[in-house]
Amino acid sequence: MSEGAIQFDHVHIISQTPEATASWFVDNLGGKISNSQEIQGAPQIYLEFEGARIIVRGQRPGEAASPKGGLEWGSDHFAFKVSGDFDGYCAALKEKGVKFTVEPRDFGTVARIAFIEAPDGVSIELLQRK
Repeated sequence: MSEGAIQFDHVHIISQTPEATASWFVDNLGGKISNSQEIQGAPQIYLEFEGARIIVRGQRPGEAASPKGGLEWGSDHFAFKVSGDFDGYCAALKEKGVKFTVEPRDFGTVARIAFIEAPDGVSIELLQRK
């Protein structure tokens, strides 16, 4: 087997309302829509962040997506690193009405963290490493 290397590419979110979900990421977290098209019968919207990509898509014909019921096996959340004033950034999100599931707090001596809820039950960690 030949040696290879991997690099992270994207997070993929299936959304009940892909356009509204993409707008949430633009309005609240500063993402930029780089592409929007229909793929296999459903909208697919590409959001760019500094060094990260999120793809939001709708339900495709024949699929039967269901709401998340809370903690499940498998992927739990993804994280954005915050530079600058962490608590000020979180306060600005609260002013926009973003729901915090974990308020800003120290995570031991290694980081300051918070968790927010995005549309469709997606959990996002905000962190600033110390």
